[in-house]
Amino acid sequence: MKNLNCFFRPKTVAVIGASKTVDKVGNVILSNLLESNFRGRVYPVNPYADSIYGRKVFASVKDIPEIVELAVLATRAEVVPQVMQDCAEKGVEGVIIVSGGFAEVGSEGIARQKKIKEIAEQADMRIIGPNCIGVYDSESEMDTMFMPRYRMSRPRRGRIAFITQSGAFGIAVLDWAASRGFGVSKFISLGNRVGVNELDCLEYLADDEHTRTIALYLESTVDGQRLIDTAKKVVKKKPIVALKAGVTEKGVQAVSSHTGSLAGDDRIYDAAFKQSGIIRTYGPQDLFDVARALANQPLPNGDRVAIITNGGGFGVMATDAVEEHRLKMADFSEKTTKYLRGHMPPIVSIHNPVDLVGDADAERYRLAIETLLKDPDTDGIVVIILFQTPNLQPDIVGVLASAADKRNKPILVCTAGGDFAELHTRMLERAGVQVYPSPRRVIRAMATLLQYKKYRERSVN
Repeated sequence: MKNLNCFFRPKTVAVIGASKTVDKVGNVILSNLLESNFRGRVYPVNPYADSIYGRKVFASVKDIPEIVELAVLATRAEVVPQVMQDCAEKGVEGVIIVSGGFAEVGSEGIARQKKIKEIAEQADMRIIGPNCIGVYDSESEMDTMFMPRYRMSRPRRGRIAFITQSGAFGIAVLDWAASRGFGVSKFISLGNRVGVNELDCLEYLADDEHTRTIALYLESTVDGQRLIDTAKKVVKKKPIVALKAGVTEKGVQAVSSHTGSLAGDDRIYDAAFKQSGIIRTYGPQDLFDVARALANQPLPNGDRVAIITNGGGFGVMATDAVEEHRLKMADFSEKTTKYLRGHMPPIVSIHNPVDLVGDADAERYRLAIETLLKDPDTDGIVVIILFQTPNLQPDIVGVLASAADKRNKPILVCTAGGDFAELHTRMLERAGVQVYPSPRRVIRAMATLLQYKKYRERSVN
């Protein structure tokens, strides 16, 4: 498979269909590239314009006076085949077609899609799309999404690459992730998959130094056996987390009308995921809950979980979740228990779950976390913080950030509440601490870390 760098780090980009009209697709793509820190050279192309944003506009991609590595097509579907021919003659390496009006709209669109595929194959040119949003790379700031930045925020740099068949779903999740402070390395909207597909992306991202976890929204696959074979290779290097849609009879029909593809029996996908080591999730929040833990946390050595809390009820719910996910409550070593008893107030319960009680401050949390990090019988730590209690101050953020920097086992945080809790949640996320809003969700994330570790060990052995 060819390298896909031309889509993420091109030196030259032609925006074909660039427009002077604000909020038109071609205008938004051009302005996003010009206003970002993207370091490549950008050329607007439109036969009916002379200048846009003070830049010379070329009538054709063939008129650009240097090699063009990537072309982004934001034109009417009817003219896309001719523009593709121009790109082929220019020697363009990659093309992103955001235009719709292809296989998803019926026989005429199917014929048009077949034509552009033939042109691309003859010219050895890679295509993402058509009928897609395109790509976003947080490192290079390559951004072909046609959503204005005032309407849709871009995520900060992170370690999760997100591949999606649905552009609309993808941008909604990306916007939500940005609002929560979650980081992303790359975003890829595949559309109708005339050229580049989910399997190509998995192979490429397996060796991407900026990606530690791959998140995948999938409605169908181009090749079931290749998906299994590819995933088996990739998960030896990094985890794949998938959200599969089109699980009911009506959902399968909706997939066909959405991208012109066939979804297939969900039970087959479920079996394929299990066989290949893909971790299946069941909603956008679950997708990112699991992906964030896998992208940022060390893998646990075993299944023994310690819970630290300042609210007894939350500790009980977390204990139930540990059992439900087939983990074990850690039984602390005698040395750990003795140390906690000697350094904690008598009212604190030093057994698992460790209940620091309602007057706990940041120092009490620090002592408990650092002690359990050293405990030989603890494999992972869940820290529950109720910010409603009066003694907790913003310095708890520094305590957890410091623990995250020197952790040798996973530490996940759970907190819930209103505006004050939300403010501190975002502070923690920005400091590199993964936070979850319920005991069940934080334990699910912890369990997935162990699930991936066990699968990888089996596959390597």
